[in-house]
Amino acid sequence: MPISSGILENPKSDRIRHVAELASRHARRKIGRFLVEGPQAVREAVRFMPGSVHDLYVSAALFDKRDSAASVIAYAADRAGIYVHACTGAVMERISPDCQGIAAVMDCDAVDLKTTAAIDRAIAASAPGASSDGASSQTREAGRPVPLIAACWQVRDPGNAGTIIRAADAAGCAGVLLVDDCVDVTNPKVVRATAGSLFHLPVARLDVDGFFGWAANRGVHVTAADVYGTARRRPIPLPDMLEGRGDTPAEALDRPHVILFGNEARGLEEGTVDRCDDVVTIPIYGQAESLNVATSAAVLLYAFALRARR
Repeated sequence: MPISSGILENPKSDRIRHVAELASRHARRKIGRFLVEGPQAVREAVRFMPGSVHDLYVSAALFDKRDSAASVIAYAADRAGIYVHACTGAVMERISPDCQGIAAVMDCDAVDLKTTAAIDRAIAASAPGASSDGASSQTREAGRPVPLIAACWQVRDPGNAGTIIRAADAAGCAGVLLVDDCVDVTNPKVVRATAGSLFHLPVARLDVDGFFGWAANRGVHVTAADVYGTARRRPIPLPDMLEGRGDTPAEALDRPHVILFGNEARGLEEGTVDRCDDVVTIPIYGQAESLNVATSAAVLLYAFALRARR
């Protein structure tokens, strides 16, 4: 599509009002679209999911600077067939005070998935005798680690959820599962916290029974991240688990693996922990009482990723 020749100047217009309203969950559900804010997130959306981006809004002042990040993204969006609108500063402020002069509108279904199909393909492709597309072959592709998946149970804080998605992306996870009543992944604070990682890996939703059924049907090992564990599932310190000490045999870590993180305030329910295959805890060597869920996720996902690649 050609870049719009005019400049959107009225922050009270219906178009701009509808875009600004995407900060509301009600509006996102009603329209089926969400807002992406800032150069990094918009760049990754345009690069990895251009077919799901409807419109791009960019400050005219930045657009005039051909070498600015916003201008480069705008022209990339134009080449991808995305509508690009130059706007006044007042219009961009109305769209979002946090957008740093550039924002995009996307389909919610592009990132908030109703099925685990994309993650399932990664699991199928990792099986011995499978090729990279999941078809049969003689051997697994050399050097390809088994899939690692992050799962969140009732994680409600958007900053934590977004940071976990970003950590999962950095650790090379095959995807992220949101289990039970988690935060809306299209929440602007979640999208900003992912720093573009939301567009790199699949994020799917499951209820609790659906999650454990999914894992059992695909031979996925489930490890709960929990400090205390239960009478049935005692926590294993992370170094011991990675070295195959404790109740978890080393070979269990050599198949597709999910690490399940709990609610920020309550952790995981005892019944949920008991349904997992084992429990891992991060040793505290200093005086801190604990780590928050996003920091714990970064530590555990990287530890398991490093083990899978050594």
